[in-house]
Amino acid sequence: MDRLDAMHLFSRIVDLGSFTKAADELQLPRASVSLAVQQLEARLGVRLLHRTTRHVNPTQDGQAYYLRCQQILQDVEEAEGVFRSHAERPRGKVRVDLQGTQALHFILPRLGEFHARYPDIELEIGLTDRLIDLVREGIDCVLRSGEPKDSSLVGRRIALLAQVTCASRDYLQRHGLPRTLEDFRTHQAVNYLGASGRALPFEFLIEGEKRRVHLPGPVSVNSAYGYAACCLAGMGFIQAPRYHVEQYLHSGELAEVFPEWAPEPMPVSVLYPHARHLSPRVRVFVEWLVECMAVAS
Repeated sequence: MDRLDAMHLFSRIVDLGSFTKAADELQLPRASVSLAVQQLEARLGVRLLHRTTRHVNPTQDGQAYYLRCQQILQDVEEAEGVFRSHAERPRGKVRVDLQGTQALHFILPRLGEFHARYPDIELEIGLTDRLIDLVREGIDCVLRSGEPKDSSLVGRRIALLAQVTCASRDYLQRHGLPRTLEDFRTHQAVNYLGASGRALPFEFLIEGEKRRVHLPGPVSVNSAYGYAACCLAGMGFIQAPRYHVEQYLHSGELAEVFPEWAPEPMPVSVLYPHARHLSPRVRVFVEWLVECMAVAS
Protein backbone atom coordinates (compact mmCIF):
# COMPACT_ATOMS: atom_id res chain seq x y z
CA MET A 1 0.00 0.00 0.00
CA ASP A 2 1.57 3.33 -1.09
CA ARG A 3 1.58 6.39 1.13
CA LEU A 4 -1.44 8.09 -0.42
CA ASP A 5 -3.48 4.89 -0.10
CA ALA A 6 -2.37 4.57 3.53
CA MET A 7 -3.37 8.18 4.20
CA HIS A 8 -6.78 7.60 2.63
CA LEU A 9 -7.28 4.41 4.65
CA PHE A 10 -6.24 6.08 7.90
CA SER A 11 -8.55 9.05 7.21
CA ARG A 12 -11.56 6.80 6.64
CA ILE A 13 -10.84 4.86 9.86
CA VAL A 14 -10.89 8.16 11.77
CA ASP A 15 -14.00 9.40 9.91
CA LEU A 16 -15.94 6.19 10.57
CA GLY A 17 -14.46 5.41 13.99
CA SER A 18 -14.03 1.78 13.00
CA PHE A 19 -11.52 -0.54 11.29
CA THR A 20 -14.34 -2.81 10.16
CA LYS A 21 -16.44 -0.05 8.59
CA ALA A 22 -13.42 1.35 6.78
CA ALA A 23 -12.49 -2.12 5.53
CA ASP A 24 -16.04 -2.71 4.27
CA GLU A 25 -16.24 0.68 2.56
CA LEU A 26 -12.87 0.26 0.82
CA GLN A 27 -13.48 -3.45 0.15
CA LEU A 28 -10.32 -4.54 1.95
CA PRO A 29 -9.73 -7.49 4.30
CA ARG A 30 -9.92 -6.48 7.98
CA ALA A 31 -6.49 -7.97 8.59
CA SER A 32 -4.96 -5.88 5.78
CA VAL A 33 -6.39 -2.71 7.30
CA SER A 34 -4.91 -3.48 10.73
CA LEU A 35 -1.54 -4.33 9.19
CA ALA A 36 -1.48 -1.13 7.13
CA VAL A 37 -2.08 0.98 10.25
CA GLN A 38 0.62 -0.90 12.18
CA GLN A 39 3.10 -0.28 9.34
CA LEU A 40 2.09 3.39 9.19
CA GLU A 41 2.59 3.82 12.95
CA ALA A 42 5.97 2.05 12.73
CA ARG A 43 7.10 4.29 9.87
CA LEU A 44 6.04 7.48 11.69
CA GLY A 45 7.27 6.29 15.08
CA VAL A 46 4.08 7.36 16.90
CA ARG A 47 0.83 5.80 17.98
CA LEU A 48 -1.99 7.17 15.83
CA LEU A 49 -5.12 5.50 17.21
CA HIS A 50 -6.72 4.57 20.53
CA ARG A 51 -8.47 1.25 20.01
CA THR A 52 -11.38 0.02 22.12
CA THR A 53 -13.86 -2.79 21.57
CA ARG A 54 -16.52 -0.32 20.40
CA HIS A 55 -14.75 2.61 18.81
CA VAL A 56 -11.49 3.93 17.41
CA ASN A 57 -10.31 7.46 18.22
CA PRO A 58 -7.19 9.31 17.07
CA THR A 59 -4.46 10.11 19.56
CA GLN A 60 -3.17 13.68 19.74
CA ASP A 61 -0.51 12.78 17.17
CA GLY A 62 -3.15 10.89 15.18
CA GLN A 63 -5.42 13.94 15.04
CA ALA A 64 -2.57 16.13 13.81
CA TYR A 65 -1.65 13.54 11.17
CA TYR A 66 -5.30 13.18 10.16
CA LEU A 67 -5.62 16.92 9.47
CA ARG A 68 -2.48 16.89 7.33
CA CYS A 69 -3.73 13.81 5.47
CA GLN A 70 -7.04 15.53 4.73
CA GLN A 71 -5.31 18.53 3.23
CA ILE A 72 -2.85 16.45 1.18
CA LEU A 73 -5.55 14.13 -0.20
CA GLN A 74 -7.80 17.04 -1.09
CA ASP A 75 -4.95 18.88 -2.81
CA VAL A 76 -4.12 15.76 -4.84
CA GLU A 77 -7.76 15.23 -5.85
CA GLU A 78 -8.19 18.87 -6.81
CA ALA A 79 -4.95 18.94 -8.81
CA GLU A 80 -5.84 15.75 -10.69
CA GLY A 81 -9.40 16.92 -11.20
CA VAL A 82 -8.32 20.17 -12.87
CA PHE A 83 -6.33 18.34 -15.53
CA ARG A 84 -8.59 15.32 -15.81
CA SER A 85 -11.68 17.46 -16.39
CA HIS A 86 -10.15 18.82 -19.60
CA ALA A 87 -9.88 15.33 -21.03
CA GLU A 88 -12.94 13.57 -19.72
CA ARG A 89 -16.37 14.08 -18.24
CA PRO A 90 -16.87 14.18 -14.46
CA ARG A 91 -17.26 10.67 -13.14
CA GLY A 92 -17.65 8.76 -9.90
CA LYS A 93 -20.11 8.64 -7.00
CA VAL A 94 -21.67 11.68 -5.33
CA ARG A 95 -23.27 11.04 -1.94
CA VAL A 96 -25.84 13.67 -0.98
CA ASP A 97 -28.63 14.16 1.53
CA LEU A 98 -31.69 16.20 0.56
CA GLN A 99 -34.70 17.49 2.47
CA GLY A 100 -37.56 15.21 1.40
CA THR A 101 -40.30 17.57 0.19
CA GLN A 102 -37.82 19.80 -1.65
CA ALA A 103 -36.28 16.79 -3.34
CA LEU A 104 -39.65 15.43 -4.47
CA HIS A 105 -40.90 18.81 -5.68
CA PHE A 106 -37.84 20.40 -7.30
CA ILE A 107 -35.07 17.84 -7.79
CA LEU A 108 -36.06 14.19 -8.27
CA PRO A 109 -38.40 14.90 -11.22
CA ARG A 110 -35.36 16.26 -13.11
CA LEU A 111 -32.90 13.44 -12.38
CA GLY A 112 -33.18 12.17 -15.96
CA GLU A 113 -31.88 15.53 -17.14
CA PHE A 114 -28.85 15.30 -14.82
CA HIS A 115 -28.08 11.74 -15.92
CA ALA A 116 -28.27 12.70 -19.59
CA ARG A 117 -25.84 15.56 -18.96
CA TYR A 118 -23.44 13.57 -16.73
CA PRO A 119 -23.88 9.85 -17.51
CA ASP A 120 -20.70 8.84 -15.67
CA ILE A 121 -21.81 10.23 -12.29
CA GLU A 122 -23.57 7.88 -9.87
CA LEU A 123 -25.79 9.55 -7.28
CA GLU A 124 -26.45 8.09 -3.84
CA ILE A 125 -29.31 10.16 -2.40
CA GLY A 126 -30.60 10.19 1.16
CA LEU A 127 -33.93 11.87 1.88
CA THR A 128 -33.77 13.06 5.49
CA ASP A 129 -33.65 16.30 7.43
CA ARG A 130 -31.50 15.08 10.31
CA LEU A 131 -28.22 16.41 11.62
CA ILE A 132 -25.43 14.71 9.69
CA ASP A 133 -21.70 14.49 10.31
CA LEU A 134 -20.68 14.84 6.67
CA VAL A 135 -17.05 13.83 7.18
CA ARG A 136 -17.77 10.81 9.40
CA GLU A 137 -20.58 9.57 7.15
CA GLY A 138 -18.76 10.28 3.89
CA ILE A 139 -21.46 12.64 2.56
CA ASP A 140 -20.31 15.11 -0.11
CA CYS A 141 -23.01 17.74 0.44
CA VAL A 142 -26.47 18.30 1.93
CA LEU A 143 -29.41 20.53 1.04
CA ARG A 144 -30.91 22.22 4.10
CA SER A 145 -33.45 24.92 4.98
CA GLY A 146 -32.91 27.72 7.48
CA GLU A 147 -29.80 29.61 8.47
CA PRO A 148 -26.76 27.29 8.68
CA LYS A 149 -25.62 26.90 12.29
CA ASP A 150 -22.62 24.56 11.87
CA SER A 151 -19.49 26.69 11.46
CA SER A 152 -17.54 23.64 10.24
CA LEU A 153 -19.56 23.69 7.01
CA VAL A 154 -19.44 25.95 3.98
CA GLY A 155 -22.88 27.13 2.93
CA ARG A 156 -24.02 28.37 -0.47
CA ARG A 157 -27.52 29.86 -0.47
CA ILE A 158 -29.43 28.74 -3.54
CA ALA A 159 -33.08 29.67 -2.88
CA LEU A 160 -35.49 31.67 -0.74
CA LEU A 161 -38.84 29.96 -0.15
CA ALA A 162 -41.96 32.05 0.46
CA GLN A 163 -43.88 30.90 3.55
CA VAL A 164 -47.57 30.93 4.43
CA THR A 165 -49.60 30.59 7.62
CA CYS A 166 -52.66 28.43 7.08
CA ALA A 167 -55.24 26.07 8.57
CA SER A 168 -57.85 23.71 7.17
CA ARG A 169 -61.30 24.86 6.14
CA ASP A 170 -62.77 22.48 8.72
CA TYR A 171 -60.65 23.94 11.53
CA LEU A 172 -61.60 27.53 10.64
CA GLN A 173 -65.29 26.62 10.50
CA ARG A 174 -65.04 25.22 14.03
CA HIS A 175 -62.78 27.84 15.61
CA GLY A 176 -63.23 30.96 13.51
CA LEU A 177 -60.87 33.08 11.45
CA PRO A 178 -58.37 35.09 13.53
CA ARG A 179 -58.36 38.80 12.68
CA THR A 180 -55.56 40.02 14.94
CA LEU A 181 -52.42 38.59 16.48
CA GLU A 182 -54.25 38.53 19.83
CA ASP A 183 -57.00 36.41 18.21
CA PHE A 184 -54.33 34.12 16.78
CA ARG A 185 -52.86 33.46 20.24
CA THR A 186 -56.16 31.83 21.29
CA HIS A 187 -55.87 29.16 18.57
CA GLN A 188 -53.98 25.87 18.43
CA ALA A 189 -51.20 24.64 16.17
CA VAL A 190 -49.64 21.60 14.68
CA ASN A 191 -46.20 22.18 16.17
CA TYR A 192 -43.09 21.39 14.16
CA LEU A 193 -40.12 20.05 16.12
CA GLY A 194 -36.77 21.45 15.05
CA ALA A 195 -33.39 19.73 15.28
CA SER A 196 -33.21 20.66 18.98
CA GLY A 197 -36.45 18.78 19.66
CA ARG A 198 -38.29 22.01 20.55
CA ALA A 199 -41.36 23.35 18.76
CA LEU A 200 -40.56 26.13 16.33
CA PRO A 201 -42.48 29.40 16.82
CA PHE A 202 -44.70 31.07 14.27
CA GLU A 203 -43.04 34.17 12.86
CA PHE A 204 -44.71 37.29 11.46
CA LEU A 205 -43.16 40.39 9.94
CA ILE A 206 -45.29 43.34 11.12
CA GLU A 207 -44.21 46.82 10.02
CA GLY A 208 -40.64 45.61 9.66
CA GLU A 209 -40.55 44.00 13.11
CA LYS A 210 -40.28 40.25 13.53
CA ARG A 211 -42.85 38.88 15.98
CA ARG A 212 -42.73 35.31 17.30
CA VAL A 213 -45.75 33.42 18.65
CA HIS A 214 -45.89 30.01 20.31
CA LEU A 215 -49.24 28.21 20.19
CA PRO A 216 -50.33 25.13 22.13
CA GLY A 217 -51.40 22.16 20.09
CA PRO A 218 -52.62 18.59 20.29
CA VAL A 219 -49.85 17.16 18.10
CA SER A 220 -46.17 17.81 17.34
CA VAL A 221 -44.27 16.34 14.38
CA ASN A 222 -40.75 16.34 12.96
CA SER A 223 -41.75 15.54 9.38
CA ALA A 224 -42.79 18.02 6.69
CA TYR A 225 -45.21 15.43 5.30
CA GLY A 226 -46.77 14.89 8.72
CA TYR A 227 -46.92 18.63 9.32
CA ALA A 228 -49.15 19.26 6.29
CA ALA A 229 -51.18 16.08 6.84
CA CYS A 230 -52.07 17.03 10.42
CA CYS A 231 -53.08 20.49 9.26
CA LEU A 232 -55.35 18.99 6.59
CA ALA A 233 -56.87 16.81 9.32
CA GLY A 234 -58.01 19.97 11.15
CA MET A 235 -55.50 19.83 14.01
CA GLY A 236 -54.48 23.50 13.89
CA PHE A 237 -52.38 26.14 12.15
CA ILE A 238 -49.07 25.56 10.42
CA GLN A 239 -46.47 27.84 8.85
CA ALA A 240 -44.83 26.19 5.88
CA PRO A 241 -43.17 26.92 2.52
CA ARG A 242 -45.85 27.86 0.01
CA TYR A 243 -44.80 25.23 -2.55
CA HIS A 244 -45.54 22.47 -0.04
CA VAL A 245 -49.20 23.46 0.47
CA GLU A 246 -49.95 25.29 -2.80
CA GLN A 247 -52.26 22.60 -4.16
CA TYR A 248 -54.37 22.60 -0.98
CA LEU A 249 -54.63 26.39 -1.01
CA HIS A 250 -55.86 26.25 -4.61
CA SER A 251 -58.38 23.51 -3.83
CA GLY A 252 -59.70 25.39 -0.79
CA GLU A 253 -58.82 22.59 1.64
CA LEU A 254 -56.46 25.03 3.37
CA ALA A 255 -56.86 28.79 3.80
CA GLU A 256 -54.09 31.35 4.33
CA VAL A 257 -54.26 33.93 7.12
CA PHE A 258 -52.31 37.15 7.61
CA PRO A 259 -50.75 37.25 4.12
CA GLU A 260 -49.78 40.88 4.82
CA TRP A 261 -47.65 39.64 7.74
CA ALA A 262 -45.95 36.79 5.92
CA PRO A 263 -42.69 35.69 7.58
CA GLU A 264 -39.35 36.25 5.91
CA PRO A 265 -38.63 33.75 3.12
CA MET A 266 -36.91 30.56 4.26
CA PRO A 267 -33.31 30.27 2.96
CA VAL A 268 -32.17 27.02 1.36
CA SER A 269 -28.44 26.24 1.19
CA VAL A 270 -26.06 23.59 -0.07
CA LEU A 271 -23.60 22.70 2.69
CA TYR A 272 -20.26 20.89 2.50
CA PRO A 273 -17.21 20.56 4.79
CA HIS A 274 -14.86 23.54 5.17
CA ALA A 275 -11.74 21.52 4.55
CA ARG A 276 -13.04 19.77 1.46
CA HIS A 277 -12.39 21.13 -2.02
CA LEU A 278 -15.27 20.32 -4.32
CA SER A 279 -14.33 17.62 -6.80
CA PRO A 280 -15.52 18.14 -10.41
CA ARG A 281 -18.38 15.66 -9.93
CA VAL A 282 -19.61 17.36 -6.75
CA ARG A 283 -19.17 20.81 -8.29
CA VAL A 284 -21.38 20.01 -11.30
CA PHE A 285 -24.01 18.45 -9.03
CA VAL A 286 -24.10 21.59 -6.86
CA GLU A 287 -24.46 23.77 -9.96
CA TRP A 288 -27.32 21.57 -11.14
CA LEU A 289 -29.01 21.92 -7.74
CA VAL A 290 -28.79 25.69 -8.19
CA GLU A 291 -30.63 25.31 -11.52
CA CYS A 292 -33.32 23.11 -9.99
CA MET A 293 -33.98 25.42 -7.06
CA ALA A 294 -33.93 28.62 -9.15
CA VAL A 295 -37.68 28.21 -9.81
CA ALA A 296 -38.35 28.14 -6.05
CA SER A 297 -37.38 31.76 -5.36
